Amino acid sequence: MADRFEGLSDTEWSLFEEIFLKKKEKGPGMPASHPRNVLNSLLYILIVGCRWCDLPKGGEWASKSAAHRWLKTWQADGTFEKLKALILGYAQNEGLISWSSGAVDGSFASGKGGGAKVVYGYERRGYFNSSFC
Repeated sequence: MADRFEGLSDTEWSLFEEIFLKKKEKGPGMPASHPRNVLNSLLYILIVGCRWCDLPKGGEWASKSAAHRWLKTWQADGTFEKLKALILGYAQNEGLISWSSGAVDGSFASGKGGGAKVVYGYERRGYFNSSFC
């Protein structure tokens, strides 16, 4: 697991607050989670690398179901695109991003050569035992 994430500071939240100011009218039922708590929970999952069921509980965190529900909503309504643009714009203005270089993660690349030359699974490695079928 990665470093511990304790939630957004007041200064960090002030950068994102304007994106989440619009409020929807809510019907009867459970009270809506505060957007800061939801964002804390989503960032915790991304930074720490935990499962949904391992989200911390407490005042500054949203429940796993609320966080997941808001994740889907924010993806659909473009909130995440606005958030990404805001973060990249801030980083650009502060000189925190160098656009002259990049990196590619090859950990999910397929086998070299591809096709029939690549050995996949137990059958082609000689471990396949037909008596199990």
